[in-house]
Amino acid sequence: MRIGQYSVDGTEAPWVGVRLDEGRVVNLPEAGVQAGVGIPNTTTELLASWEWQEKAELAVEYAEETGTGLYDTGEVERHAPVTAPEKVVCVGLNYVDHAEEGGNPIPETPVLFSKFPTTITGPESTVSWDPDLTEKVDYEAELVVVIGEEARRVDQDEAFDHVAGYLVGNDVSARDLQHGDGQWVRGKSLDSFAPIGPELVTADEAPDPHDRDIWAEVNGERVQDSSTSNFIFGVDEIVSFCSKAFTLKPGDLIFTGTPPGVGVYREPPVLLGDGDEVTIGIEGLGELTNTCAFD
Repeated sequence: MRIGQYSVDGTEAPWVGVRLDEGRVVNLPEAGVQAGVGIPNTTTELLASWEWQEKAELAVEYAEETGTGLYDTGEVERHAPVTAPEKVVCVGLNYVDHAEEGGNPIPETPVLFSKFPTTITGPESTVSWDPDLTEKVDYEAELVVVIGEEARRVDQDEAFDHVAGYLVGNDVSARDLQHGDGQWVRGKSLDSFAPIGPELVTADEAPDPHDRDIWAEVNGERVQDSSTSNFIFGVDEIVSFCSKAFTLKPGDLIFTGTPPGVGVYREPPVLLGDGDEVTIGIEGLGELTNTCAFD
């Protein structure tokens, strides 16, 4: 399934839905209530509910048979597929050649940092910042893991059981703040600095996250081009490693690191500015496009 959050007009609260194809979206709560299945309004709440995938599949089947809760994609507005995660965990330096391009040693264990939940924004939204605060804003194409089942002290061979699916993400970074502060939280956590989308692709439809092309384009120019086969630490190792330190909850997000080609290390540097368009793509998961603006 491809799970997102949508609304029909600007005044309606977003609801969790499933995109069937390029033309149709199912409103899961609307179809679910008619099918006798209670489905909450948000993705995070859905993932925390018992047998969530089976409930969603039943609502989709009912919608396809009756037309209840079925909308044309042209009728709906798309929002971030996951909102209000309890945690946004990020892995730094998870590609050898990215570590090397910044002159960093290859890590022996995952390097973790965090972004605040207020960084989350969706596809086609605007990434904005105050140019008086930062002058060095950068893109980072990343595979994002979405937790589907609470994980605490999980062994690596059980880690995938706790993964709901995957997203395309952009770990937008204010490099002057990141490098100037001596730690990364502020430079990584400006509002809107974590676009995700276009939908959450469930793990059963993306069984191997370790062999997928990943790329970034700025104003149509390819600036990152790699594969998740180049991970230093795989998804299962990262989930297990995180869970040994803190509990992962349904809806939590893990950004798994970026490949080489980030703007700050290019010659000349490619830094983002007002009006730029950034597209991040991952094979099988789709493309995420956002525009940039000063605020």
